[in-house]
Amino acid sequence: MIAPVELAADADPAATDLLPVARRWSLLGYAGALMLLTTFATPSGGLIGIPVLFFLKNKLHLQAHELAIFNIWTGIPLYLAFAFGLLRDRWSPFGLGDRGHLLIFGLTTAAIYVAIAFVNPTYALLLAGLILVTASIQTVLGSANGIFSAIGQEHLMAGQASAVLNMATTLPLLAGFFLGGVLSQALEGQGAVTAARILFLVGAGLMAAVALLGMLGPKALFTAHHEKRETHLVGDIVRLVRSWPVYPPLILLLLWNFAPAFGTALQYHLSNTLHASDAQVGAFYAIFWGVYLPSFLLYGYLCQRVRLSRLLLISTLLAIPQMLPLLLVHTPEGALIAAVPMSLMGGLASAAFIDLAIRSCPRGLQGTMMMLVSTTAYFVALRFGDLWGTDLYEHRGGFVTTVIASTAVYALMLPVLLLVPRRLSRSTDGQPSG
Repeated sequence: MIAPVELAADADPAATDLLPVARRWSLLGYAGALMLLTTFATPSGGLIGIPVLFFLKNKLHLQAHELAIFNIWTGIPLYLAFAFGLLRDRWSPFGLGDRGHLLIFGLTTAAIYVAIAFVNPTYALLLAGLILVTASIQTVLGSANGIFSAIGQEHLMAGQASAVLNMATTLPLLAGFFLGGVLSQALEGQGAVTAARILFLVGAGLMAAVALLGMLGPKALFTAHHEKRETHLVGDIVRLVRSWPVYPPLILLLLWNFAPAFGTALQYHLSNTLHASDAQVGAFYAIFWGVYLPSFLLYGYLCQRVRLSRLLLISTLLAIPQMLPLLLVHTPEGALIAAVPMSLMGGLASAAFIDLAIRSCPRGLQGTMMMLVSTTAYFVALRFGDLWGTDLYEHRGGFVTTVIASTAVYALMLPVLLLVPRRLSRSTDGQPSG
């Protein structure tokens, strides 16, 4: 028999509760809708981010390193995302908890998008506007991530919560990349200003919908938040820093997202070396992220039958060689084919690492922890891995060097698995804590 597991380092076993299947998926579905709409609207991806990158590349003629630097600047609020999560954990606007955050910051982000929509999309204005939007939307994401973590812990379904969370954040990427190549054609032409305005107004509408969902959402979705605080701000920070279970998922996600071969270097390799069109580049990323979805569904099934420790090991071994198929690619069509095995090799790892993160959240700091591992770690690794990748691509051996570097970084994940506390990884979903 598989031994039970304590889902959080300081969780109360009596607080955990198994829900009926219909109720479980009702809560996960509502939380997924919140995350889906917010991720669609975020300027770091979804419908907004990809067309903006095409606009900067094709309309403003930014080079690879200039595009990477733009991403570094707009990513400043993302590197500090854990602070927005901490704000969510400690502050309850009007006593409404997550409802208050979703209402206030959903509407604030919508208002900023409306303002950006009616200015001339120059480099400086896009930079300033997207920094403001990115900062505002982080508290919304902190609430959504905190909701997933809280219900995953309390109802013993961390793996299923991870599967839904990953799907909700992947679908916007899929749509963005699929439409990005097509939208870039509009952004290149005389209708660039109009096209950009429509995109930002769509972002405003999505965030208004998030605020509405926050107002109308079921009470059970928000009851796991804003218990009476027994420590001050510094005490919460110290508690997070001293919590050993935080570190293995944090390190794993830093390494997993530090991929020199996957960012700007890959985009320019596909466009300049393989002579892929913008639509083909968008199709590559759409296929890559699209094939992730079946892996997440599979993980949602497996996590109820296979203990997390085994899923972590198998998925990491599959993920290490993820970028190697690109070394066999010499045509745009070949790249589209290679996107399928690459995605299949990485989907389970993404879900397993978030599953571990949900189980590792200190009680009352779910928003802080999840924003730390899923946003701060993601974008610090992504942006600086991208910056290193552009240097390797332009000055130190080209795209092959970036693939070798990515594979070497991924291999470092294996020894990190030895650091995972056994009590957090030896159970399946649905097993109560001891």
